[in-house]
Amino acid sequence: MAESGGAGRGNCCCSFIFTSGLTALFLWLSLRTSKPTCSVQNFLVPSLNKTDNSTTTRNNHTIFFDIKLDNGMKDKGVHYDTINLTFFYDQNYSFPIATYTVPGFYQGHNKHTSRKAVVETNGVPWEAAFEAVSNGSTVAFRVGLATRVKFKILVFYTKRHSLIVKADIPVNDFGKKVNKKGIKLKSNSPHPLSHRLRLEFLGVIFIALIIFLL
Repeated sequence: MAESGGAGRGNCCCSFIFTSGLTALFLWLSLRTSKPTCSVQNFLVPSLNKTDNSTTTRNNHTIFFDIKLDNGMKDKGVHYDTINLTFFYDQNYSFPIATYTVPGFYQGHNKHTSRKAVVETNGVPWEAAFEAVSNGSTVAFRVGLATRVKFKILVFYTKRHSLIVKADIPVNDFGKKVNKKGIKLKSNSPHPLSHRLRLEFLGVIFIALIIFLL
């Protein structure tokens, strides 16, 4: 009888551990987030188009850009704070040549959003840049994006997390970005929320294993 009772308690313990593990896995999958993907779809610098030698084009010191923001999560929304875009030229990335601000907004599940605009630049050595592309070289611009995002899970929002990404944009003698496909803005920093949740999940598994071994 005692052995039967011990076996029953053992089965109950195993069932509890199994159920707890499944619950932890479900919670981890439900709370796991992925940061939005940011990319430059179009980038046009009219002044570097050598096929148009008009005075108007040569004196046009603007940049047209198209930034795409992707929320690839099918069950979570993203709220962006004010998005700050900063533009740099060539290797001198210490001094911005233009800035642009996108008002904050909410992005639903698995949605894609584009923001297009024209910015006036300041401090670009246009003559040297035009000479470079005319000789078959490219000139590099850089786009930096900085904002804070929070994720909507069901009806709740997580705390805000920084999103800081950047990308180099090579431009050719047509004044267009060399890459026909979108250029993804990247960051070397891991996504803090996903990293923390992975650690918490591993902690739950570790504790379950200890209980099972005891």
